[in-house]
Amino acid sequence: MSYFTPDEYTTRRNRLSAKMEAEGLDALLLFAPESQYWLTGYDTFGFCFFQCLIYTDGRTYLLTRSADMRQAQLTSNVGEIRVWVDGIDAPAAKLADWVAELGLTGKRIGYETDTAGLTAMRGREVDAALPGLVECNGLVDRLRLTKSEAEIAAVRRATELGDIAYETALPLIRPGNSEGVILDAMQGAVFANGGDYPGNPFIIGSGERALLCRYTTGRRTLQAQDQLTLEWAGVEAQYHGALMKTVVIGEPTAHHVKMHAAAHEALLACEDAMRPGNIMRDVYDAHVRVMADHDLDAHRLNACGYSMGASYAPCWMDTHMFHAGAMTEMEAGMTFFLHMILMDSESGTAMTLGRTSLITANGAEPLSRLSLELPCVG
Repeated sequence: MSYFTPDEYTTRRNRLSAKMEAEGLDALLLFAPESQYWLTGYDTFGFCFFQCLIYTDGRTYLLTRSADMRQAQLTSNVGEIRVWVDGIDAPAAKLADWVAELGLTGKRIGYETDTAGLTAMRGREVDAALPGLVECNGLVDRLRLTKSEAEIAAVRRATELGDIAYETALPLIRPGNSEGVILDAMQGAVFANGGDYPGNPFIIGSGERALLCRYTTGRRTLQAQDQLTLEWAGVEAQYHGALMKTVVIGEPTAHHVKMHAAAHEALLACEDAMRPGNIMRDVYDAHVRVMADHDLDAHRLNACGYSMGASYAPCWMDTHMFHAGAMTEMEAGMTFFLHMILMDSESGTAMTLGRTSLITANGAEPLSRLSLELPCVG
């Protein structure tokens, strides 16, 4: 039942094995759900409990709970699955026993710690049970950054689902309608067209809450003169294609128009910098330059996007971000979400614009068909 072909997973394992050999690693303990999914197809939110995928010599071994045993059997190609028992087993100790049984005692073993799949408490238990592990955060993340053709197709479809979500909701963005009606239309459109839940809630906020960059509880009704910020994602097989817009209800203010012009110019400048051979800070520098040129530097954020791929809760953001000093070199096959976010708290004005793009040999290819014009409804 895996989404990708057996050949796709073989290629991924070969890439990982080659990287491990270059790093002098005999085994990896993978705790990030994205790593487990990428390598085997194992698809679950059971990472909120303790689970670990051991990878060594081209083979995979999964330690998980009974609730996820069949999940692994049906969604993945994991070679061997063992269960730790709630209330009886100490999972880190059980993991250490399995590591020893595999002949890895005294070997150089890497593990992931920068993930929601390993809490601080469980991490301390792992360190105590398996002293001498080597932190390998970013190893699998870097391999996942460059997508295969099959992964690119998934991100394309995800972004298309995001387009459909917005087009479905746009007629409902009117005075008198609740934010809940809009959310229902957007998420429902993704589901109705075969998509999945996103890694984090869609972000929606109107009025003064249009200046927020996170989902918050409560539903507001749109007024005759209003603003609505939306950040959402289509999702195909856990691969995300994110988009962002601020919609003006009624007449846009002069500040709305000015901020949108800056966001539009900045987005295009960032996309122009998003090409093979450039480093990620080049994109962020383009964002900073345009916002400064428009005298809006005080209202921008300290990051302007991040890589897009397969992600799990609590966040659809992938690891690599566009910020000051980001040194990752970009190459063809990478997919990124760019967001131009301007929030003026003094005037209470919000403006955002964002979309997902693929880096090709010729530069950035936007994957969304949505217009970049300022959306105004009434």
